[in-house]
Amino acid sequence: MDNFPLKNWIPYKLVNIDGQMQCYWLDTFSKPFSEPFFDETILKYRTLRGKNGAIESISDLQLFDEWTDNLPDVEPAAIIFHISRCGSTLVSQLLTTSNEHIVMPEVRFFDDLLRLPYQYPGFTADVTSDLLKKAIKYYGQKKSHAEKRLYIKADSWHIFFYEQLRRLYPTVPFVLMYRNPNEVFNSHKKLPGMQSVPGLIEPGVFGFADGEEAQYNHDEYLAAVLEKYLDKYLQIIKTDSRFLLVNYNEGPMPIMQKIATFTNTPVSDDVLLAMEKRSHYNSKKPREVFSETSPINIPECLDKTMQLYYLLDEKRKKI
Repeated sequence: MDNFPLKNWIPYKLVNIDGQMQCYWLDTFSKPFSEPFFDETILKYRTLRGKNGAIESISDLQLFDEWTDNLPDVEPAAIIFHISRCGSTLVSQLLTTSNEHIVMPEVRFFDDLLRLPYQYPGFTADVTSDLLKKAIKYYGQKKSHAEKRLYIKADSWHIFFYEQLRRLYPTVPFVLMYRNPNEVFNSHKKLPGMQSVPGLIEPGVFGFADGEEAQYNHDEYLAAVLEKYLDKYLQIIKTDSRFLLVNYNEGPMPIMQKIATFTNTPVSDDVLLAMEKRSHYNSKKPREVFSETSPINIPECLDKTMQLYYLLDEKRKKI
């Protein structure tokens, strides 16, 4: 393990330079991934570089592909999908309480690879799948002898890459997290996420027809995105045999216990106690005690989305 030439280095950014995709690298200094979002982790590593922080390490994307031979890594134990604002960040934070876990929450480099075919037609899903699997090997490097399981928290729109990811990992458990869409809707109204703003993510990722998103106002667009999330979940549970549906309203510790059972993850008493303590704090602000209020009125644009939510929740209860 110590002889691997790129030990502790990860590819963290793709940039098109003069028509060639270049891969930017970062030394992780054997530090664990522990922040709620991976962008924060990247910032931490760049800070650790001190006066060398402005110096970039760059390679051609083809070399990135070639350097994974004999890389000591941990295989994925689960991929966590979510419709956003539904407890997935807290779940990923609870998983970090064990030093046996490598947790990767919303890694931008993975998103860059998955969306390459929408931005550069020369890249196919087969090509990006191969690159993604190698990227996950870099991020899943063993930094000590303790790590045994790797958990990937996807971006919410990665559910539309389900078929691609399932082909890549046919036996890996997929966790499908969701929440009352009116609560998700109101959360995005207060603090918009990328998926709630038309144009920030290619419309084709969500399955919108050319120009379809232009007919919606902001609220209607967000409602349509949430509708597509839940509709995709309903499609998946018809055919997939390695999924777990969890609703935000089940509570963080019951959800965590279900995920541990589903993924065959042993949880010691000490880790369970640490998880219980962490579960009372804000997922994105670990020092802030969590509190929230639930919206009362459901906007008309959510009518169909709410129907899909009730249908999905009924199916979950029968599984």
